[in-house]
Amino acid sequence: MKAVVLAGGYATRLWPITKHRPKMFLPVGDQTVIDTIFEDLEADDRVSEVFVSTNERFEESFETYIEESPYEKPTLSVEDTSAEDEKFGVVGALAQLIDREEVDEDLVVIAGDNLISFDVADFVDFFYEKEAPCLAAYDVKDLDRAKSYGLVELDGDRVVNFQEKPENPKSTLVSIACYAIPAGDLPKFDEYLSGDNNPDEPGWFMQWLQQNGDVFAYTFDDAWFDIGTPQSYLDAVAWYLEGENFVHDTATVTNTELGQNVHVMANATVEDSSLEESVVFPGAIIRNADLKNSIVDEETHIENLDLSNALIGAHSRLTNGQ
Repeated sequence: MKAVVLAGGYATRLWPITKHRPKMFLPVGDQTVIDTIFEDLEADDRVSEVFVSTNERFEESFETYIEESPYEKPTLSVEDTSAEDEKFGVVGALAQLIDREEVDEDLVVIAGDNLISFDVADFVDFFYEKEAPCLAAYDVKDLDRAKSYGLVELDGDRVVNFQEKPENPKSTLVSIACYAIPAGDLPKFDEYLSGDNNPDEPGWFMQWLQQNGDVFAYTFDDAWFDIGTPQSYLDAVAWYLEGENFVHDTATVTNTELGQNVHVMANATVEDSSLEESVVFPGAIIRNADLKNSIVDEETHIENLDLSNALIGAHSRLTNGQ
């Protein structure tokens, strides 16, 4: 089996903190988002290689990351795009990767911005049991939130209907961009695309597969986060920290009140301040400030300010002049 980790998005809703870094590199505790996926795939002996599908803009970042990581399976596979408006869709990118890398084995595909609470090996077990295309599904328990995803309707664990980003969702069970495709079905990517079908969301491809054969859903509880907005990132951090705080050994925190779910990274300095539900990146300096539900990027200086729901880019300087 081969694996693909989708890491080609530009994460514009998380700018400026993702303008020069892939959102998959955002820290959650002592790991990054993508580490949690790499760890599962590295541990599964059925997976022989992991293709990291990214764009030209982040090619160098991923090359360095893979070289410095402890993982042996990841290999970079670069899309020929460098801007959001040049992208040819996830399905199109997968079809090109399958051709480019000459993939002819079973394939598991996971979005690199997925923070999932299940072991990918359990999903692969489910796939081999069904011997058919599979997806992972999660109940978001909110109809408004469900509008942003592909919804699935099940008969047992067999998918009987899809709704891709519906205006009026019929359920809250959504597909989470974790798929497994048998080797024999890989040529269907080209068949699907040649039929003038939607090349963007994989949910459309899975819907097409379901209309032409069986597709099964692996459902799970606990937690899932699609790291696409500042709030979803902070929610993922809060889930991981479980109300605790994570302060790096090289960070300096003095005369400061830390509430819940605060992550202060390496060489950051926080003095005479109050922080709640916030993330402070390496080298940032925060003095005489009150931060709530905020993200402060690296080497930023904040002084004498109260900020809530703020997203501060790297190397910024924000003071009120006191």
